[in-house]
Amino acid sequence: MIEKTLIEQIETLTRECEWGEAVVAIVSVSGGFMHRMYKVVTDRGIYAVKHLNSEIMKRPDAQANYARAEKIEESLEKSDIPIVPALVFHGKKMQNIDGQFFYVFRWQQGQITDWNHISMEQCYQAGNILGRMHAIEPRNVEPQTPQPSHIDWKGYIRKAREQDSEIASLLEENEEQLVSVERELNRARALLPGIECLSDGDMDPKNVMWDNGTPRVIDLECLDYGNPVSHTMELALQWAGIVTGELDMDRMVSFFDGYLEAYDNGFRRYADIVGVAYSFVEWLEYNIQRALGNCVDQAERELGISEVRNTVKRIQYLQETELRIKETLNTRLGKTGTFHRK
Repeated sequence: MIEKTLIEQIETLTRECEWGEAVVAIVSVSGGFMHRMYKVVTDRGIYAVKHLNSEIMKRPDAQANYARAEKIEESLEKSDIPIVPALVFHGKKMQNIDGQFFYVFRWQQGQITDWNHISMEQCYQAGNILGRMHAIEPRNVEPQTPQPSHIDWKGYIRKAREQDSEIASLLEENEEQLVSVERELNRARALLPGIECLSDGDMDPKNVMWDNGTPRVIDLECLDYGNPVSHTMELALQWAGIVTGELDMDRMVSFFDGYLEAYDNGFRRYADIVGVAYSFVEWLEYNIQRALGNCVDQAERELGISEVRNTVKRIQYLQETELRIKETLNTRLGKTGTFHRK
């Protein structure tokens, strides 16, 4: 059930943005793992309202990050990338009601693909969209030593023990493995080429809506400048099934086929940088923090605990399949930049 104060804030938002009168009760709908979504039906239309996570908005760099994402979103719109952009009211996209922050969207018809039933064609289209994004403003940059990931696993284990948290034993049992994959993440990032472009590193299957076979990318708050090689490798694996533990190499190949049709920066050493996918450890750290109380409420804490379990499983599965991934990349990525489908 939505807290009354939040209902009142969304009602205030409705009035200030002049959407018309609400004709049914505001309801919570499924959203992402960080923010919460609500459906607002008025006599003028249907809207999706995203309430931005209060803990994230407290971060000193949050406003600057969102402002940068909004500018990139505008660039994607101008380039006809199929996205669902936030609406503008009073000259701005982000709305502030009593210190709570919101984005508003027109209600998008369609549905998210079932993670267990992602088709080859969907992988191809997703890769193609990502390639079109990367092709907008790619630029060569001086290779820089990346800031290494350095997570205090022992500190988190100690804190989890102090709280008698249910994640304590899971972290302790996997500490050695987590240290190892974090090291592999840092090694792979050091091998990335000096290329930068507009990108959406969060464009996994849960963030693409499909309406009669037509895709539209949603949840664009993570838009930023980034390394195209890293994002392509990570997203290819997510679309291929690394998250569900059912990795399909042909789906990975289809993603790359679509991507390289739209954009080819000449990079061919994808097998050498598979370790960038261990960025899962950074998502794990974020959820450890939520599980240990750095969150908005108990519901978010429970989500954090669930995602800690899920993410550890994904890391374990990636380790188990890493060699097979590298073999596929080495044998099916041709010198011309096209993959060889079976």
